[in-house]
Amino acid sequence: MEDQKPDNVGTGKAEKAKSISPPKFAHKLPAAGWGLFFIWIGIAMLLQLGTGVILLGIGAITLMVQVARKYLNLRLELFNVVMGFLFMMAGFWENYKPDLPLIPVFLIVVGTGLLLSFIRHLISK
Repeated sequence: MEDQKPDNVGTGKAEKAKSISPPKFAHKLPAAGWGLFFIWIGIAMLLQLGTGVILLGIGAITLMVQVARKYLNLRLELFNVVMGFLFMMAGFWENYKPDLPLIPVFLIVVGTGLLLSFIRHLISK
């Protein structure tokens, strides 16, 4: 008779991560994100931080929540990922005041993304 291992032997971290109950974490993770948001705003007000630093912090918190969602095997919220990057970009723009205005650069980036998405869709068919 052949020796066979049971299906659950040799499972790695991926299997352990899947055993975490996503509904429980999905319910509590936004509360943690909002908690970090309010703590950050309070710190920013106490220290009288500039707008750019505040925006960078909000963007970082937004993106950290999405990283936590990914780590917990939850679906990323694309809207929040985009908003996190927009907050980060606005904070960078406010802090470093590059010669280029923000809105035209943003429009070019969005337009390029949409165009590339369209081209990728055409190529994949």
